[in-house]
Amino acid sequence: MPLSRNPKVVITRKLPDQVEARMRELFEVSLNEDDRPFSREQLAAALASAEVLVPTVTDRIDEDLLSGAGAQLRLIANFGNGVDNIDVAAAHARGITVTNTPDVLSQDTADMAMALILAVPRRLTEGASVLTGEGDWQGWSPTWMLGRRISGKRLGIIGLGRVGMAVAKRAAAFGLSINYHNRHRMSEAIERELGAIWWESLDQMLAHMDIISVNCPSTPATFHLLSARRLELMQPTAYIVNTARGDVVDEEALIRLIEDGRIAGAGLDVFEHEPTVNPRLRALARAGKVVLSPHMSSATIESRIEMGEKVIINIRMMADGDRPADRVLPSMV
Repeated sequence: MPLSRNPKVVITRKLPDQVEARMRELFEVSLNEDDRPFSREQLAAALASAEVLVPTVTDRIDEDLLSGAGAQLRLIANFGNGVDNIDVAAAHARGITVTNTPDVLSQDTADMAMALILAVPRRLTEGASVLTGEGDWQGWSPTWMLGRRISGKRLGIIGLGRVGMAVAKRAAAFGLSINYHNRHRMSEAIERELGAIWWESLDQMLAHMDIISVNCPSTPATFHLLSARRLELMQPTAYIVNTARGDVVDEEALIRLIEDGRIAGAGLDVFEHEPTVNPRLRALARAGKVVLSPHMSSATIESRIEMGEKVIINIRMMADGDRPADRVLPSMV
């Protein structure tokens, strides 16, 4: 069954006003005015009635939900780059196309990664809290609030994709040496452009880096890629920054190693059990050992509007009988 020219579109979260206004002009749209995450029952109802579902990272669309989808559902146009919230293989098997919004989040996410790379070793939030009523500043002292210098340190990037390369360019400007681990080595031209050194062994790279930046997608292959065993390879003076997905890191092991002083600290924008944040992580943040931000690396006005524009283009293309530009296949995840 082809997508109709004026498809019924269900959007699971509140999107920027101009994106919603444009969607109302083009499609028959059901909006989420109060922005509360859909329950599983609401998702099931949407899948049963919509021609196009526009979910976000907060919506878990598994095989069981998809089994109840109506025959009219032709497209899941994810409002986001990562599609780990969707069982792409199950959707594909049912003839449902899945799309995402690539290429619009890389720069913003890299900005946040670089911000955390700076904030954690330099104890930025810990120092700032002293002036917001959480501490008592007695004035400058030569031995107070000492952090670690960034320049000259070794940065290990896990996942040198679009975001990883954007992080590398920023980090090089701060004098960090660039190292990376991918399943496959990048071209010599890219390595030369970034001044990047490839480590075939992730274990070896972890053991030699001062800072680790996690920038790989969440897939079955990357679940707990940074396991307890691998985290234990890191130096006690090393830091880890994660702006990718929480489940790439064994969070319990990371907490334990920071508590024991076997890893110096962490900067985390994502968490393994979002939106729940482990109370021990919050305690470490209060102690100045970690910097926590609430999954906001892509939270810019520009990126959200561009994401919406990509969703609209993908829906329009399919309604016109064309293959959507940002189609995601099971082989890609």
